[in-house]
Amino acid sequence: MIKKTLSAAILAVMVAPVLASASDDIDTRWYVAPYGTFVMTDTDRKTDDGWGGGLAIGKMLNEHFNVELKGFYQNLGNTSAELGLNSGDVNMAGGTADLQYYFFRDKFSPYAVVGAGAANTSLPNGNHVGFIGEAGVGFTYEICEGFFLRSDVRYRYNNNFGNDNNNFVLANNSNNDDFHDMTVNVGFVIPLGEKAEKPQPKIELPVATPVPDCSTRDDDNDGVNNCLDQCAGTIAGAKVDAHGCPISLEIKGVQFKYDSAELTPNAKIILDGVAKSLIAYPVKNDLEVQGHTSSEGTDNYNLRLSQKRSQSVANYLKHQGVSNKLTAHGYGESQPIADNNTEAGKSRNRRVELIWLGN
Repeated sequence: MIKKTLSAAILAVMVAPVLASASDDIDTRWYVAPYGTFVMTDTDRKTDDGWGGGLAIGKMLNEHFNVELKGFYQNLGNTSAELGLNSGDVNMAGGTADLQYYFFRDKFSPYAVVGAGAANTSLPNGNHVGFIGEAGVGFTYEICEGFFLRSDVRYRYNNNFGNDNNNFVLANNSNNDDFHDMTVNVGFVIPLGEKAEKPQPKIELPVATPVPDCSTRDDDNDGVNNCLDQCAGTIAGAKVDAHGCPISLEIKGVQFKYDSAELTPNAKIILDGVAKSLIAYPVKNDLEVQGHTSSEGTDNYNLRLSQKRSQSVANYLKHQGVSNKLTAHGYGESQPIADNNTEAGKSRNRRVELIWLGN
């Protein structure tokens, strides 16, 4: 009967549905577990079924295993008159070391358990210390944070070696060294101390790189700081307005052959650099190519020469890939920027300028 009941209990737990996945938050505190016990005794004992209780001290090792040291005291009922012994209670006191295996950890957590230890059986006519081994299944149920209900059913093997010398005599006068009982335990699990905090993943925040104040920066060196500059990347040497947008660019060093609009080789090198800058510059405003001369010669002559030279520059820039609309305009000697009475002044007045229209 005991073996059939135990088999049914084991089967019931093994096929229990998994209620939830195992928790990653493993509580490895020590705990105490007081419990009460109902003992269904082996018929060979010739006693009634009994009751008892005990206390276990244990620790969770990992996701699946617990270890415990358990002590107990149980009353196995009265001896039978068939034994020919004095009438009285049969008591058992002892302890086991248990290993529990949890199938998963959650609010409801089923487990299997095995244990081994020793117990002293006390009869009216003597005492005997013997070996006990246990195996069974059970579960814990978390009632609230840090407080668990626990119950298990176990098969117990008890061997009292040489019982014939200790008044363990059956009615049929045969010797019996071992017994097979079943126990049902119900109790509580109470963890000790504060629960360890679950380690939090370390999050490394990117280190913010300080951004320099834009008011202190002038990336295109046009004299307007980055906060106010609306036309970034201004071509080097260009005059700009208050918003950093180009107004004009004097193309210094552009020379022509004497009394001609033909560009010198050095002038072409200079204009190649200007063309690259204009192609790369995102502002594609229309440009006016202005030609200017010194005061030598007549006004009409200088006006015609400056027109031809400005057109020659415009044609060369267009040929180099400049996509801005280019308009050539000669101004002769009408807009000097230096004194025409000196050679240095005359040299400055012979110039070519680019004017950004619309700025």
